[in-house]
Amino acid sequence: MTGMTAARPTSTSPSGARSEGSRLGLRERKKIKTREAIREATYALVGEQGYDATTIDQIADRAEVSPSTVFRYFPTKEDIVLTDEFGAVMLEEIRRRPAREPWTDTIRYVLRRAVRVGVDEDPEVSRLRTRLMVQVPAVRSRMMESMSVTGRTLCQAVAERTGRDPGDLEVRVYAMSLIGGLMETTLYWAEHGHRDDLRDLVDRALDVLERGLPGAGNH
Repeated sequence: MTGMTAARPTSTSPSGARSEGSRLGLRERKKIKTREAIREATYALVGEQGYDATTIDQIADRAEVSPSTVFRYFPTKEDIVLTDEFGAVMLEEIRRRPAREPWTDTIRYVLRRAVRVGVDEDPEVSRLRTRLMVQVPAVRSRMMESMSVTGRTLCQAVAERTGRDPGDLEVRVYAMSLIGGLMETTLYWAEHGHRDDLRDLVDRALDVLERGLPGAGNH
């Protein structure tokens, strides 16, 4: 999910095999390098002077590209902060799991791994991004819009595993409930100063989605 990880291309897959990213052509590698340069320039500038004071022109100058190049890769400044490869990575990770594995176990494994890769690999960037989601209304608004994209990806993954149509109401409700729960988990983590282990918070969120609200049956 957006905000869950600042996913970056890696040279190895979880099993240690060479990833598809390592076999990309020169053009694709240059695109990835440009996207990362823009992101890194944005994170650095925001850390130095704040989000509102950071302009596209400044980002372009720091990344050594033109402003038009920035807009070609990211339609808005908010997209630079929010956009990552989590949706595609999540779908690929789900496809790698054993077909007979219970769906809830698959989701728990994939999301915990996403946290480990995204947050542990670059904790400062993850904390910065999630703080911006809480503090900057434009970023939070754009995050809400981006949820539908990640949700469609998850619908596809659910459909492949269950044999249902990705457009089924039940599939869509389940997928968006999960995405919404993870978004709130990310916001909670940032609102509480990133004190908790995000993996533990993800487990708590999944417990609620699987079992319902604790104590609700007593009323």
